[in-house]
Amino acid sequence: MNARLISLAFLSFRRFGSLPDIMVCNMNESISLLEWRRQTSELYAALRETPEAGREVAWQHWRAMRNGMFQHHPQSPLDDNQKESFLGLSYFDFDRACRVEGMIDQQIQRETFHVKLDADEDFYFTRVGKVYFDIKGHFGQLSLFWIEGYGGGLFIPFKDKTNGLETYGGGRYLFDTIKGADLGTNGDGIILDFNFAYNPSCAYHPRWICPVSPPENALSFALMAGEKKFHLS
Repeated sequence: MNARLISLAFLSFRRFGSLPDIMVCNMNESISLLEWRRQTSELYAALRETPEAGREVAWQHWRAMRNGMFQHHPQSPLDDNQKESFLGLSYFDFDRACRVEGMIDQQIQRETFHVKLDADEDFYFTRVGKVYFDIKGHFGQLSLFWIEGYGGGLFIPFKDKTNGLETYGGGRYLFDTIKGADLGTNGDGIILDFNFAYNPSCAYHPRWICPVSPPENALSFALMAGEKKFHLS
């Protein structure tokens, strides 16, 4: 860009006034989102490296860090009024039996789903596999989805018989690797630790619109593990 074009650009900023403010606002939003994702990624990286004997302590640390992020981070799903009265997220007790390794089947029929998030944003995710697992005397299966778009990411939402009672009615998430929630894979195996099941953002405030679990990921049994329904008190 030559000096004349640069000068014209700055004259335009001065004339219209709000454009630099918008740019700074967008930059601040992007940086805070990056920090949120980095903190989440670091939490899950530590979980993947934790030996079996330390998993409950690691889970307690994960809970404490999430509480801090919810109360203080600018990317928290809570609004300012909610943050003032926030006392922490609620969970079922830790249950070692709720961590299993599922087996992935990629020889499935792919299908892409579409969710309208708002007037300007669409969300697409494609079924790329099925995971089969046994847990506490139950056989389960969940579809694995790949979030479409630049970079992509693995996404596992699910429902179970606790929804609408102890847990959020729209279901919970286990994996959302775009945002750092990644419990780990091993070849055709994938770690499903339902102690780390968590709510989508729309469980905390109506201003959020988020993809919930499709009917095919509704388990036929209750999983008393992970995050419970959100309450401020």
